[in-house]
Amino acid sequence: MSATGHRKDSEPSTSSSLQGSEPCRHFEFSEIQQATNDFDESLVIGHGGFGKVYRGNIINGSSLVIAAVKRLDSMSSQGAAEFWAEVEMLSKLQHCNLVSLIGYCNYGKEMILVYEYMPNGTLEDHLHNLGTPLSWLERLNICIGASRGLHYLHTGTGIQVGVIHRDVKSSNILLHENWAAKISDFGLSKISQTNRPSTYVKTVVKGTFGYLDPNYYATGKLTRKSDVYAFGVVLLEVLCRKRAVDTTLDEEQWLNLARWAQESIKEGNLKHIIDSDIRDQISPKCLKEFVRIAEKCLHNNPKQRSTMAEVVVSLESVLTSQEKFNNSMQTPRKTIFGRMVNMLPFPFKGENYGISSSSLKLCLSISTYISITATNI
Repeated sequence: MSATGHRKDSEPSTSSSLQGSEPCRHFEFSEIQQATNDFDESLVIGHGGFGKVYRGNIINGSSLVIAAVKRLDSMSSQGAAEFWAEVEMLSKLQHCNLVSLIGYCNYGKEMILVYEYMPNGTLEDHLHNLGTPLSWLERLNICIGASRGLHYLHTGTGIQVGVIHRDVKSSNILLHENWAAKISDFGLSKISQTNRPSTYVKTVVKGTFGYLDPNYYATGKLTRKSDVYAFGVVLLEVLCRKRAVDTTLDEEQWLNLARWAQESIKEGNLKHIIDSDIRDQISPKCLKEFVRIAEKCLHNNPKQRSTMAEVVVSLESVLTSQEKFNNSMQTPRKTIFGRMVNMLPFPFKGENYGISSSSLKLCLSISTYISITATNI
């Protein structure tokens, strides 16, 4: 029984092997009602498999903070198991690329999760719903942030155990005000052993169509490489700006992004599948390497897929290479100017050398020409 005299659902197990901080805060239902203006529909900022998400003002200690309040829908296929899994996972996991859980509320049939507010919403929204003009570098940084979060889940929670997310997708990658990516929604997550790479969890197949590891679907054996496969789909989603599954077509023509992209790559149509908004921003070397990373994530044999640690390192390498490429494209203007100045018939270091009017006119003419030419490079 709760302090208010209302029955609580069974509490999460305290025997978890996860190492971490103290359990998160328990909110009274009245606090949640006040924070969301009694679940005012105008405050709804999202809706998922669990239920609606509201923007609310939560009193946390002595501060009033904006929070995302996720309320279980009575018609949802998820329930107490997913609710307590999320509470248990996020109260003990802390990383800058994982969404933070402030607290929870369970009151009768009400199950509510309170998270840090992510003002830029989901990656899915920006790619598919809002048409946000995300640059290639911005997309790369989002991918790197998400990959770091997954790497931490797989290996960073303790020596003996890790966490398999089981529902990696663009709608579960949230974006902070500085566009930092954070992994969210741990309702389907499972604990796994980290000291044995081949260890798997035998479980009922759950996840999202289009991101689901075919090997996991066929065998029911869930491994960290199942997350890697799903992340490979996200990489293609970011590159192509296409949904994992396009259900707007007739059912027989549904587009499976992973299969479509892999076939296009084999046919040599790589450049044609890239989102046109970023096609001219990607260096050929970086494009080739990024696609190679995605292909390794999507390998049919889970043992041949990359680890998330390898994905992080590879994506960071692509970012470094792209930044070098961008810098090299900005240097021709300075190089041309330097060469032309060296060709002038007099020293040009700012000193007064008694330059003749004809020489000065020549200098100004050359300078103007260089400026116009460099601008069109």
